[in-house]
Amino acid sequence: MTTTIKDIAREANVSYATVSRALNNKYGVHPSTQERILTIAKRLNYTPNAIARGLVTRQTFTIGLILPDITNPFFPEVARGVEEGAQEQGYSVFLCNTNWERHRETEYIRLLSERRVDGLILAPISNSAEEAERELPDDISVVYVSNVPRNTEHSYVEIDNIRGGFLATKHLIDAGFDKIGFIGAVEDSLTVDERLEGYRMAFVRSGMEVDEHFLHLGHFRQETGYRVIRDMIESGDFPRAVFAENDLIALGVMQGVRDAGLEVPGDVAVVGFDDIPFASFRDIQLSTVYQPKYEMGKLAAQILIDQITTSVASGTNGERAKQNGHSRRVILEPELIVRGSTVTAAAGRNMDARAER
Repeated sequence: MTTTIKDIAREANVSYATVSRALNNKYGVHPSTQERILTIAKRLNYTPNAIARGLVTRQTFTIGLILPDITNPFFPEVARGVEEGAQEQGYSVFLCNTNWERHRETEYIRLLSERRVDGLILAPISNSAEEAERELPDDISVVYVSNVPRNTEHSYVEIDNIRGGFLATKHLIDAGFDKIGFIGAVEDSLTVDERLEGYRMAFVRSGMEVDEHFLHLGHFRQETGYRVIRDMIESGDFPRAVFAENDLIALGVMQGVRDAGLEVPGDVAVVGFDDIPFASFRDIQLSTVYQPKYEMGKLAAQILIDQITTSVASGTNGERAKQNGHSRRVILEPELIVRGSTVTAAAGRNMDARAER
């Protein structure tokens, strides 16, 4: 049978209100009485009723996490960081996967709002703040992670995508390549736009011109990299190096090159972005731009819960907190990791395994 506050009050011979104050560490309870109540609660295996607590505090101590693709190894690491960051603060997490479909994202926002989550962590599909935030309730705190819409007033945690794209492309240029392709996604994503901007910046700063013929867009999946590189190889006109917008696309490129009877990096060098676990496997050895995925998720959870706590304490809601300038914008520094997909073993011994930031 479940232990209630009434059971504790009966055994401690105090009022229900005294037990409640003692359990919630509120003022008005003598230290010895509080210690006695906590001891009884522990002995009776008392567990706070989250629903009852929510009625008092107007909180459910839950947050929603909406991600676009949990099959991409990047996002589970983000989710792990969010969950552990939330759990440390006594919050639970509802995880939703949109599969890069806008209607799913809208539906999950509605469902989570109906469940009265205290806040949302969102990796949105849309590039536009107006579109991404059209369905967001005004009374829910929001933090974006990884994918950030343009001109949003909400808090966010992301990597410096322009810098990352620059590092990846500059590495290929410094390795002696001039025919360098870019393969990304057509989805309306600021992330892709910024990484492509970094790619172009590396050419400009090196006094070179981008060959637009080698820029191809598809989807955020491995099949895109495979299909695009195979089509270019079969046409006889293909780049000798590729910067892939994420590691899944890069893995597809590597497989496509090898299935065409060519070698990586001998015939086509490849750089990815994310540093998913597969990238360091012995038979893959993908050069890539590292993102602190777990740390991004955990930091997003901490920022969101701080906002929730502030809103509850001040009696404001997520919208008013945003307008009052309480948003936090965190841009983390990327790091280039050089592996065998861009350098031979012999050349690799003469290169720093981690490029300077």
